[in-house]
Amino acid sequence: MNRIKNIVHSDKNAFISAKKRWDSIAKPLGSFGMLEEMIQKIAAVQGTPDVDISARTAVVMCGDHGVVCEGVTQCGQEVTAECAKAIAEGRSNINALAGAYNVDVIAVDVGIAQDVECDRLIKRKAVYGTQNIAAGSAMTAEQTENAVVTGMDMVKTLAESGTKLIVTGEMGIGNTTPTAAIASVLLGLTPEKVTGRGAGLSTEALQRKTDVVRRAVKVNSPSPDKPFEVLQKIGGTEIAAMTGLFLGGAYYHVPIVIDGVISAAAAAIACGIDPVCSEYMLASHCSGEPAGEGLLAYCGLKAPINAGLRLGEGTGGILLIPLLDGALALYNNSHRFDETNIERYTELK
Repeated sequence: MNRIKNIVHSDKNAFISAKKRWDSIAKPLGSFGMLEEMIQKIAAVQGTPDVDISARTAVVMCGDHGVVCEGVTQCGQEVTAECAKAIAEGRSNINALAGAYNVDVIAVDVGIAQDVECDRLIKRKAVYGTQNIAAGSAMTAEQTENAVVTGMDMVKTLAESGTKLIVTGEMGIGNTTPTAAIASVLLGLTPEKVTGRGAGLSTEALQRKTDVVRRAVKVNSPSPDKPFEVLQKIGGTEIAAMTGLFLGGAYYHVPIVIDGVISAAAAAIACGIDPVCSEYMLASHCSGEPAGEGLLAYCGLKAPINAGLRLGEGTGGILLIPLLDGALALYNNSHRFDETNIERYTELK
C-alpha cells in the first residue's frame, strides 16, 4: 500500500505531443472526438506520443458476497465459482469477445466462497466470501488491503511481461448490491436512485434489494471522505482488487479500462484515495445500471459507448479495444497537412 504515496501525474508533454500529431492529420480539428483524447491520455500514461496497445489483457477479479442471503439475486452464490472457472478456461462471454479483439484473459480468485478446482484460475483469496453488508462490515481492514494489494501486484506482473493496456472485469453474484451502496455513499444519492435490477430482478425483488442497500449504508455508516473505509464496510473483494488495478495502473504507468458499474465503483474508490488515478483510466461504456453515469462523473470521465450494456466480466470494456485500434490507425497512418495541398484547419477561438 505504500506504493500509493508515490503515484505521480501522467506526462503532460506527451499528451501535448499527441495532440499535435492529431492536429497534423488532414481532417477537421478534434473530429475524432473522445477517441482523440483517449489516445492522448494513453500517450501521457506511456510517456510518449508513440502509443502502443498491442499487448492487452483483461483481468477478471472474482469474489462472493454474503449479502446474497438477503434475496437480492436471481441465482445462488455457487454460480460465481462456475463462471470463474469458465472464464479461466476460456469458455465464457469475456473470452468470446477477447478472442475477436486479440486480448488475453486471466481470472483471479480474490474471494470466492469455495475452493475452485481449476489450474488456470489464479488463487489470491483474501477471504471466503464477504460478510452480509446489511448486518455489518463486509471485510476486515486486513482483508480489504490484501485484495487491493493483489490488484496492484497483478498490474506489476503484467507490466513486467509486456502488457500495455489492462481491461478490468469482475465476476461475483450479488455484487451490484454493494456497488449500489458504494454509489449511494460516494454520490450522496438515495438507494432508490442508484439501485438497479442487476441480472434481471422483478419489481418486488428490486424493492427488497433497495431496502438492503439502505440498511447496509445505515448499519455501517461509512464516511464518503474515507474511501478505504467505504470499500471495507460495504464493498467486496473483487471491487477491492479492481481498485488495486486502478491504483496499480497509476503507479506502474499502465492505462486501465473501466468496464461497467461495478468496475466504475472501484474506479471511484481509487479516485477517492488519489484523484490522480483518473489520469490513468479510460471509460469504455456507460452501464445500463442507474449508478453508472454518476460513478464515471465522480472520476471526471465520460464513456464513448452508451448501449445499455450490463453483462459484466469486462465485456463492455473489451468493446473499447476496436475503437482504440481504429483511432490509432488514423493517428498513425492517415495523410497529413504537410503531405497534401489541403489547407490546414485552424482552431476556433
